[in-house]
Amino acid sequence: MGGGSVIAILALGVVLTYKASGTVNFAHAALGMYVAFAFYELRATGELVLPLLGLPDRVAIVDRPTVFTAMVTCLALAAALGALIYGLVFRPLRRAPALARVVASLGLLLYFIALIDLRFGARGATALVIRNVLDATVVDFAGASVPLDRFLLLAVALVLTGVLWLAYRYTRFGLATRATAEHEEGAIQIGLSPDAYGVANWALASMLAALAIILAAPVVRLDPAGTSLLIVPAVAAALVARFNSFVVATAVGLAIGMAQSEILNLQADHAWLPEIGLQQGVPFLVILLTLLVGGSRLPHRGRPPTRSLPESPDPRWTGVGVLVVGGIAVSGLLVLDGDWRLGIIISTITAVLALSVVVVTGFVGQISLAPYAFAGVAAFAMVRFANDAGFGFPFDALAGAAVATTVGVLVAIPAVRVRGLDLAIATLAAAVVIEELIFKWTWFTGGAAGSRVPPPELFGIDVGIAARGTDYPRAAFGIVCIVVLVVCTLAVVGLRRGATGRAWLAVRADERAAAAAGINVVGAKISAFGVSAFLAGIGGTLLAYERQILSPSSFAVLASLTLLAFTYLSGIAAPAGALLAGVLASGGILTVALDRIDDGASRYQLATAGLALVAAAVLFPNGIVGSLARIRRR
Repeated sequence: MGGGSVIAILALGVVLTYKASGTVNFAHAALGMYVAFAFYELRATGELVLPLLGLPDRVAIVDRPTVFTAMVTCLALAAALGALIYGLVFRPLRRAPALARVVASLGLLLYFIALIDLRFGARGATALVIRNVLDATVVDFAGASVPLDRFLLLAVALVLTGVLWLAYRYTRFGLATRATAEHEEGAIQIGLSPDAYGVANWALASMLAALAIILAAPVVRLDPAGTSLLIVPAVAAALVARFNSFVVATAVGLAIGMAQSEILNLQADHAWLPEIGLQQGVPFLVILLTLLVGGSRLPHRGRPPTRSLPESPDPRWTGVGVLVVGGIAVSGLLVLDGDWRLGIIISTITAVLALSVVVVTGFVGQISLAPYAFAGVAAFAMVRFANDAGFGFPFDALAGAAVATTVGVLVAIPAVRVRGLDLAIATLAAAVVIEELIFKWTWFTGGAAGSRVPPPELFGIDVGIAARGTDYPRAAFGIVCIVVLVVCTLAVVGLRRGATGRAWLAVRADERAAAAAGINVVGAKISAFGVSAFLAGIGGTLLAYERQILSPSSFAVLASLTLLAFTYLSGIAAPAGALLAGVLASGGILTVALDRIDDGASRYQLATAGLALVAAAVLFPNGIVGSLARIRRR
């Protein structure tokens, strides 16, 4: 009941934001998590932690805060954040394509996660004193001992559902919200303000997110990454409710939470069940079944094609540019110190991974949030091939990439019936499932102990990264990475300029028109997913050689979201954007440069990148590379 109630309350907030702006806010749970951190810090110290960079870290509120004063203060903070986010971010994006709204919400998610580290330190919730807000006295119920706060959480969820259902069905506020959502121009003509109702609904939704995480913190435990990903089951519940029905969203949220808890119970009682995150498969199955039933191979007739997608210019000079950049990078590997060499290597590997995002999202318009999941499949498969089959480098890496390609095609088969926001939801859930089910499968990944990656050898020569002292990392491995990047970039440029690339761009522009012109839309989507998964697999094998030891956390879901963020910021529809995304990546060239300028400056890199991503989605949808190309043409 506790977990299900949290999911249900979060789902109510997701439905509210969608009603107000047609947006699924992937940062919804992350916002609630930040306010929960602020709540428990306020209770302990009397200081409110402020969420905006550039302002003081904290401000004193009261000397002896009570639960009531802390709750009122933090709910007001949540309402202010919700109103600010709507006014500055999602109001300007209300007519933008789904991609812009998705990446804006991902930018906010990354910002709140980074802000936890900046404001509360690396220890996060372990530094907080989390005391129960609700009464946790244990009571007897149906022969079991159950904490009372589970019943209270359920009561809060049901009361909120009833109040919202009545308000949005019978009050002027609810009717006006529905009117502005269904026909904005008509609402304006009768004197309604869509902006005013949008601000109010986003403020209310943010308060719900904060309330859910604050009340449930003793149950779900505060963790920046884990708590933020509660958005997946919440979105699953809202999706079944068609982002419209509060009652259905609550019922499905409760059912998902209870099913997940029961799976954990069965794993504890039955030793034959594998000790992996089976419960994470429940939201994915709900999302998959809902989309398969409600999806269609082509958009509905009469739906206008998506406008204002990032431009994909003809990459005439990208081939020459990548050769020049590759030559400069090789020179840097041979003359610079170890920090710079490692930064170049990380940037190069990230650029290969970013190419996979450019293909599937930039060229075809399919929003995939699972590139690191495919990269992880390839990396662990490569280790198995190297240890069991002994293919040797580079054949074991290619075999691992082939496995990732197979998984990518399998994911694409059900994905051909959905697009835009629905596809983003489906691939995010798929990434969570792959991380929890496949990456925690002991036979495949080594479990918690991880897997040691055998060093690569080419014609008997060690080209691995390992070395002693200042020789680490070895330049030979960096040169291998650069060669791989150059080959992959030239291949993507060739695809983009050929018939395959033209078919991809036609599908991105208008699926119905592409089908009418004789293009196989399903084949184009599946081929793009396959190529993207192969590129992600190649990047994953390079990442495995760089890290030398892999664990289930090596390819976390948040890494996929960060990769999409940096690629969109750089220029998601151009291969050159992938190269720039590598430069901007955490641990890459920019990180080294920032630390050389000011030690510790790179701590702000992720938070700044999150804000820059939001700004790019609103002001510069073509990214850095696309905007520079526009300026050059002018």
